[in-house]
Amino acid sequence: MSTEQVEKFEDVVEIPEGVTITQKKHMLQFQGPLGKTHKSFRNIPVDIEIKDNKVQLKAIGRRKRDYSILHTSRSIIRNICEGLIEGYTIKMKVVFAHFPITVKVEGKTVLIENFQGERAPRTTKIVGNTKVVPKGEDIILTGEVWTDITQTAANIELHTKVKDKDHRVFLDGIYVYEKKKGIEK
Repeated sequence: MSTEQVEKFEDVVEIPEGVTITQKKHMLQFQGPLGKTHKSFRNIPVDIEIKDNKVQLKAIGRRKRDYSILHTSRSIIRNICEGLIEGYTIKMKVVFAHFPITVKVEGKTVLIENFQGERAPRTTKIVGNTKVVPKGEDIILTGEVWTDITQTAANIELHTKVKDKDHRVFLDGIYVYEKKKGIEK
């Protein structure tokens, strides 16, 4: 294997100012101005080393799959660092035709009441430190970790999926309409 191919399986991520990363075996702990979080790399086959305000990543294998896993882990680290500095916001819209849907937050669960006239509320979990704020017909999700916010939004969207009806006619549900960097108040 040539030296170019060997260099291809190594990558470096610059740690931005204001963010500190500590490593304990396969666990990385991130701390920034907006809070702190952690990410386990136990099941991701990448060697991680922190030196001189940089995170050095090395793929364990030499196949195309290992190359893509290396870049996925790089993106995960970058997104967490970016989120701890700026944060992320997702806006969702509550859409209904006949039965007015109401959304409430109780602890770490979201209650979706009166969906298609159902008596029992549908419940979904809030993942991580995501903050969910219902404002009229909008739901605003904010937080530091992109994967937690998007998973929470996906859970809400999937729990309001219309079943056994024509989805072109019955458009009731809660849908994502905006994703952006920065935390909205």
